[in-house]
Amino acid sequence: MKHGAEEARGIALNNTILRAQVGSELYGVSVGDGDRDEMGICIEPPEYVIGLKEFEQYQFRTQPDGIRSGPGDLDLTVYSLRKWARLSAQGNPTVLLLLFTPEQYWIDSFKHGYILQDKKNLFISKDCGRKFLGYLNSQKDAMLGLRSKKTNRPELTEVYGYDTKFAYHAIRLGLQGIELLQYGHITLPIPEPHRSTLIALRKGEYSRQYALDWIDDLQDGLAVLTKNVDLPEHADMMKINRWLIETYNDWWK
Repeated sequence: MKHGAEEARGIALNNTILRAQVGSELYGVSVGDGDRDEMGICIEPPEYVIGLKEFEQYQFRTQPDGIRSGPGDLDLTVYSLRKWARLSAQGNPTVLLLLFTPEQYWIDSFKHGYILQDKKNLFISKDCGRKFLGYLNSQKDAMLGLRSKKTNRPELTEVYGYDTKFAYHAIRLGLQGIELLQYGHITLPIPEPHRSTLIALRKGEYSRQYALDWIDDLQDGLAVLTKNVDLPEHADMMKINRWLIETYNDWWK
C-alpha cells in the first residue's frame, strides 16, 4: 500500500492513539520560516496484521514530492504502532520524541497514548546512544558537504557560509542523546540556555567553526557516554512484544 493512499489515510486517522506536533515548534527553536510537522501512531485493524494486507505508515504533505515545504504547510506521518515500536527499540531519535512530547503539543490522543508514554523505559538502551550519534554524524557530514555538494538550503550557505540548519540539528541530537542516556528523559521544548543559543545559531549569529567545535564536543561526549552508561545494550524485545500483543488485543476489543 502506498503511504499516501486513501486507504492508508483512513486506517491512520480512524485508529490514532496519539498524534502530536513535532519539529522546531516542539523544540522551541522555530525562527518563523518552517512548516508544521506532526507525527502520530495508530493501531491498524486486524486484517492488516493477521491477514495478507499490510499497513506501516501514512504520509501527507501539503506540497507535492520534490517541493520544499514552507510556512503554513503540513508534513504529517502516522506510523502503525508495530512499526513505531520497532524503530523506537532501535533507538531512532525521530520517533522516540513521542515518548516525551508534553500534552500541550498533543493534537489527538486515546488512553493508549498515555500508556505509551508510561512505557518509555522499554525503549531506552545503549542503542539509543548509537542511533543519536549516527544521526548527529549524518547532519555534520551534510553541513560539511560530505554527503552531497548540493545543499537543500543554498540560501543559508550563501548568507552565513554554511547550512545553519544542519548544524543546529547535529547539536540538538547531541544534547538530546546525552540527556536521554543520563536521565532517561528528553526535555521538550529544549531548556535554556541551549534553546536561545540554538535559535541564534539558526539565525547565523555564530560562526561555522563555533558550530563545529560544539558538534565535536557533543560527538565525543555522546560516544563515551554510550560506551559507559549503565543501560542494557539493546531494548528487551520480549517485553515490547508482550506489550504490543496486549495493546492490540485491547484496542480491537
